[in-house]
Parts: sequence; structure tokens; C-alpha cells
Amino acid sequence: MKIGFIGLGIMGKPMVKNLLKAGHKVLAYDIIAENIENIVAAGAKGAASIAEVAKDCKLIITMLPNGPQVKEVVLDANGVLDVAEVGTILVDMSSIAPGVAQEIYAACAKKGIGMIDAPVSGGEPKAIDGTLSIMVGGKEEVFEKVKDVLLNMGASAVYCGDIGAGNTTKLANQIIVALNIAAMSEAFMLSTKAGVAPDKVFDAIKGGLAGSTVMNAKMPMILDGNFSPGFKIDLHIKDLANALDTGHEVGAPLPLTAQIMEVMQMLKADGYGQCDHSAIAKYYEKLTDS
Repeated sequence: MKIGFIGLGIMGKPMVKNLLKAGHKVLAYDIIAENIENIVAAGAKGAASIAEVAKDCKLIITMLPNGPQVKEVVLDANGVLDVAEVGTILVDMSSIAPGVAQEIYAACAKKGIGMIDAPVSGGEPKAIDGTLSIMVGGKEEVFEKVKDVLLNMGASAVYCGDIGAGNTTKLANQIIVALNIAAMSEAFMLSTKAGVAPDKVFDAIKGGLAGSTVMNAKMPMILDGNFSPGFKIDLHIKDLANALDTGHEVGAPLPLTAQIMEVMQMLKADGYGQCDHSAIAKYYEKLTDS
């Protein structure tokens, strides 16, 4: 299958490479020429514009930073909807506000373009090894048409409901991940200040009820002082902002989300915005002057 792919950042590049490994032809576009060159070297074809992708491909995947970028790519002049043929399917794998996904879906429907929102969880490591968790919203029959393609990039692709449900699920995921890292950082700072080696605590509890995928992925990074981004604090701030806005819209109180948002905003102000979200541990180091 020939697939159009727009957005070749930290996540997009490895996702395209997994599509290529699965035997698909990929026409890829990004605003950064170096990113296109990286994908072309892996076997994809580079596009000169969004319009070229939309003209040549009946399945288009977008993986972009946030809602405004997705709206620009899809809705602006010479964007996807200006060029794509009736019957084209748009799979937006960006993490955006559910309301924005619904707005884009409505515009697509008027043009005869199918759309699902299909954000992912797992960060760069799982994008590289093709084991992302994919959360899907939209018409179930559209999802079924592209499910096999999604599973070339992920270990699971779960249908969650109508359009926007994928991104609602992703927001729930991001709340849990952020608070998990914060709780882990707080607990391990306690052990450190009490004179118990955090690596020993990690070994002792990771197989019990407190253990989690988040702990297994992030605690080794914290112990090594390695905050190279698999998922940047700046991007997590974006997701939590979307979660808080959505919570206000639907009447869901999110007090813990608001608190961890303030922690991340402080880290951003201290220059950690481009670091991995495991750098939440640096907040506790600052509090304890460690």
C-alpha cells in the first residue's frame, strides 16, 4: 500500500521506518528538509509539499505537535482537504484536544474524506521497535480498513469510540504517566534522604503492586542521570494543557493534573523543557537542594 505520512519528528521517523519494513511504499513530508532526507535514506520517497502527499495517496497519516499544526496541514489552502480525493482516509496520530479532532473530522466529512484520531503511547523507544499503544476514535468501519497498517507501528490498536475518543484516552494516559513519574520521583527522593539506595528500592519494589511500565522505563534513566528525550517535558505540558482544557469543558475536576502541570512549568522555566519527562526528578532535587 502507498501511504502518505506528514510529520517526521522524534516519533514520525521511526513510525515511517516500520511501515517501510512492513513493505509499504511511503511518500513523506516534513517542514524540515533534514527529516525528509533521513526517511528517504531508509527507502521512502520525499514529497515537496503537503499537496503532493494528498494528491498521490489515498491513506494519509499525520504525526504533528498539536492541534494548530494539524488544522494547518489539513484545513489551510493547499492542505489535505484542498487536494485529497473523495474516499481518502486521514489518520491523525498526533496528540491533540478531542474537540479539535472533532472539528477537523467535520470538515473532512463535508469533503467525503474519512478520518480517525489515533494518538499513541510509548514514546520514541516503542516507536522504534514498533510496539506503540494506539488509541482510536471515529467510525469503526474506517478503523477496520486501516487497522492492519496501524499494527505495523504498534503492538495494539484499540477502538475507543466516536471521533475524539482516541485523544480523550490519550489524555487519560498522559495524566497517569505524569503522576506516576512524580510519585516515583517523590518516593525515591524519600529513600535517598533516608539513606537507602534508590537502585535497591527499585529492585525490591518493581515486581510488586507499585511496579509499573513507567517505573521500569524511567527509573533507570533517573538513576543514570540520563534525561535525553524519549518524550519531552514541553510536549507533556502541551498534553496536560489539553487535558485541563477538556476537563473544564466537560466538568471533570483534575486537581492532581493541575499540580503536576505546575511542576512541569517550573522545570520548563529552569531550562528542562527539551528534556525527557523523567526529569520531573530534578524538581525534587531542587526542593531538597540535592
